[in-house]
Amino acid sequence: MALPSKLDQQLCFELYKASSNFTKLYARTLEPFNLTFPQYLVLLVLWEEDHLLTKDIGNRLGLGIGTLNPIISRMIAQGRLIKRQSDEDKRAYVLSLTQKAQEEKEAIEQAIYDKVINCNFIDMSAITLMKNLKQLNLAFSDMDL
Repeated sequence: MALPSKLDQQLCFELYKASSNFTKLYARTLEPFNLTFPQYLVLLVLWEEDHLLTKDIGNRLGLGIGTLNPIISRMIAQGRLIKRQSDEDKRAYVLSLTQKAQEEKEAIEQAIYDKVINCNFIDMSAITLMKNLKQLNLAFSDMDL
């Protein structure tokens, strides 16, 4: 079987376009909240489990400390996060949500839901796509990339 050589036959290109479009959709939706997409991802992690070490958030998001620290600094300045030294390891820091970040959760989630539902893709197709993407990412995690 010959490998696809045309751009529109490349899985990587379709994933790239979809990722780019999703990022744009989220960026426009998050703008009224003065949030960037990476900041939103940090909030998602902490809404699931508050009071996490910076390195644990980075691991969940696949971001290094050098990338994560400026995001966290902006969120602290916005009054969304509190950073304190870990009791167990004085070199590590624990991040916690502020009351503001906790109170914004419902409005932010609703705004995201309203935008995504307008894509007319939230059905079994989206569930199947999510499952397939998780399997793809799992396969990549087993590779030496």
